[in-house]
Amino acid sequence: MPTYVAFLRAINLGPTRKFPKADIIAATEAAGCVDVLTHINTGNVRLSTTLRSRAKVEEALERAYEAHIGFAVPTIVFTQAELRAIAADARELTDARPDLERHYVYLLKDEPAADLVAAVEARSDEVNSVVVRGRAAHVLLGPGYEAGGVDPYRNEKALSVVATNRNFNVVTTLADKWCS
Repeated sequence: MPTYVAFLRAINLGPTRKFPKADIIAATEAAGCVDVLTHINTGNVRLSTTLRSRAKVEEALERAYEAHIGFAVPTIVFTQAELRAIAADARELTDARPDLERHYVYLLKDEPAADLVAAVEARSDEVNSVVVRGRAAHVLLGPGYEAGGVDPYRNEKALSVVATNRNFNVVTTLADKWCS
């Protein structure tokens, strides 16, 4: 049975989008998943399922989450191998930039169009940059970061795909913990 890692977007950010861990586990199990684990209360879920397609897993989880909690929860799913690769890319990019102050990883539901990737990456400068690899956009912020060309929110919108972000530590921790 395949194991996946799901990232839930826009939960536990305000008074109207609460989705406690116990409810996430119950709803994930209601979607037919087993061996469900969560990590911190920001919507990181490991699960196993008989479903073999990422799109089918996302669809089943999104239906179950909305039925359980009463609002839509966009969900981005990766295989263990995919998350390991994203974490390896994150480590490589961080190691190459010892001056980094922040490293955010935008986890993308779909791979963005090449022209959109090129436009977003072109906003990079010597201090701040965006590197898109597959379904992950790495936002690398150097010393003195100010919202400018590589503003994380602006770049997420410019890629025109559903995304959620996690910091470097969460991505690498989950890859080590759940994908080894």
